[in-house]
Amino acid sequence: MTIPFPEPTAPAGSRAEVFSRYLEYFRDRLAAKLRGLSEQERRHSRLLSGWTPIELLKHLTFVEMRWLEWGFEGRTIADPWGDQRDGRWHVAPEESLDGLLAALDAQARRSDTVIAAHDLDEVGQPSGRWNGAPPATLERVLFHLLQEYARHLGHLDIVGELAGAGTGE
Repeated sequence: MTIPFPEPTAPAGSRAEVFSRYLEYFRDRLAAKLRGLSEQERRHSRLLSGWTPIELLKHLTFVEMRWLEWGFEGRTIADPWGDQRDGRWHVAPEESLDGLLAALDAQARRSDTVIAAHDLDEVGQPSGRWNGAPPATLERVLFHLLQEYARHLGHLDIVGELAGAGTGE
């Protein structure tokens, strides 16, 4: 499925809907870019930093969970850093693209539920996510998530270009 770019001129019922549309679009682009790479390219790093495209997918899934569920809602999460091992992003060899995309989709549904249940001006609950700082509003959290997705999709464009796959939207 290809989600159209959420044009600024497209009417939206609320600011929360605008955030949700962009998140949906970025998730869709992430999945499309990963499907456009071979299995070898998904698990191979072309960058000095060493991350792989499939690790980026798992990372972004955990980013949503860390900011919205653990951070904003203050839920207890057994392993909020489960996308990392030894200070680096990690995907086990048995984890598949389909399985990780299903996890992203499940996280998207949970994230959408959080967004729908709260006002953008609502302040999050205290949690370990904030490192002792006061919790942010939902709007600030969503803005952070959008920049994280946009930044990482730009990184993935570079990897895709180096691998000979498509770039851009």
